[in-house]
Amino acid sequence: MDFLSRVSAVSNRWVEKSLALLSFSMAAIVLLQVFFRYVLNHSLFWSEELARYILVWLTFLGASCAYYRKVHPGIDLLTQRLQGPLQKTCRVFVHVVSMSFFGVMIFHGVNFAYFIRLQISPALAIPKWIIFSVIPFSGCLFLLHCLVFLLSDLKESFNDD
Repeated sequence: MDFLSRVSAVSNRWVEKSLALLSFSMAAIVLLQVFFRYVLNHSLFWSEELARYILVWLTFLGASCAYYRKVHPGIDLLTQRLQGPLQKTCRVFVHVVSMSFFGVMIFHGVNFAYFIRLQISPALAIPKWIIFSVIPFSGCLFLLHCLVFLLSDLKESFNDD
């Protein structure tokens, strides 16, 4: 359990650092594009595509960080009204359902990346599987964090009994 918790924390720290770098890069690219288009009257053909792909990565990786920090949106109206063991059972059930969703995300993300493996992005000329590999990658992060949450809740339930 402690090993998984550390792996989850370290991976989240790296993702947060990557998010900062990606955010700065996207802002710089967009500012550069605006400068070139309106000041120099010359468009950078690759900037819009790169900014869009960075935004895709920011979205998926940012969601995994939000999930790790437990600030991801959730509906807990029902679980807040439940008492003790029933509330813990419901939390465990939610983790199990979430893990199955993350498994589907990984499976279909890998299949989709494989399906588009031969496609090349128009402006950047990079394989599109690289861009969409963020789906199974973030699914693995979600799954790791969820497993840690599940084990923590199970450990807490057994310690209370």
